[in-house]
Amino acid sequence: MRVSSQGVTVVALLADPDAPTEIAQRMAQILPTRLADKWGHGRRFDVEVVSEPFTAGTEDLPTLMRRIMDRGSAQNWDIVVALTDLPLHSHGRRLVVDLSHEHGLALLSLPPLGGLRLQTRARRAVEEAVLSLAGPWATGAEGPQSQPLLGPFVSRLAPIHPGQVGEEETADLRYVVSGPRGYLRVLVGMVRANRPWRLVPGLSKALAAALATGAVATVNSTIWNLAESLSAPRLVIAAVGSVALMIGWLIVDAQLWHRSTEVSPEARQRARLYNASTVLTVGIGVLVCYVGLIVINLVWALFILNGQVFASTTGTPLDAAEYWTLSWFVASVATVGGALGSGLESDEAIRAAAYSKREQERRHMLQDDDGDQLVN
Repeated sequence: MRVSSQGVTVVALLADPDAPTEIAQRMAQILPTRLADKWGHGRRFDVEVVSEPFTAGTEDLPTLMRRIMDRGSAQNWDIVVALTDLPLHSHGRRLVVDLSHEHGLALLSLPPLGGLRLQTRARRAVEEAVLSLAGPWATGAEGPQSQPLLGPFVSRLAPIHPGQVGEEETADLRYVVSGPRGYLRVLVGMVRANRPWRLVPGLSKALAAALATGAVATVNSTIWNLAESLSAPRLVIAAVGSVALMIGWLIVDAQLWHRSTEVSPEARQRARLYNASTVLTVGIGVLVCYVGLIVINLVWALFILNGQVFASTTGTPLDAAEYWTLSWFVASVATVGGALGSGLESDEAIRAAAYSKREQERRHMLQDDDGDQLVN
């Protein structure tokens, strides 16, 4: 196995900034003990975490593996496992992990691990990768292994399976996901990496407009009468319409929709994946805002409304059902006001709220590439 001169295997977790770094730092606290227990024979593992944007400017797998190899050689690490929250592709498949046993390298893409129990899945993947790289295959002491050492990794995270590796590539073993389940897992992982709940505090001007609209609408007698006259199906239509309007406006106004200038099937597949993650990310963020508006409007209505005035205006007593109906309808009205208010936000602020740092850089790079192609 790979062992430093001090008799300790030094493992470096090279992580992109933001979520990958946070995941790496958490797993580094328990990884040395878990690796030593699994390997046995008194072997020790030291784990270091290095946060740097090693994927900046490229998604090409051979280029990324060369960068990781150069970084590892400069620091004399025994094993380097790189983590990124970018979705990477290989021969039309979504990459999970690339391994180079000769150089002691692994490149792990987090989105294919899904959005649930990501920390646990990422830790297991890193453990299996390190144990595979530290094994006989890496040193050649027992010759090349006919069976890869990541069997447990694959069984836990199906539908992951071995993928094609080019003869000139640094990697000698690759795992990918494919099919509808694989696509869904990558999509959920991309949305998880974007952390859509950050959209709420990130859109301060839109939220201010929505709250102001809701506060005024709650004390408006016309809104009272409208809320009382609407049936449940119409309230649902109003809710869906307002949320859809907000999602569409944010995507169009901030130019979040990706249009690929390439005509290859792989490029179109990537564009569909990126756009689907955009819709889901923004959609979840807007739904969180919508639920929050309902709660805030309900509290405001409980505080400000007078039952006698409401009853004299609408002819209906102000009970729990009326409070709920009014708060629900006002949230729909306020969401439309928030969509208008989002026009005051800069495109950069919306992108920062909607995407992870790696995703922002990736989209900025794609826009620059598209612009260069149009100029040429």
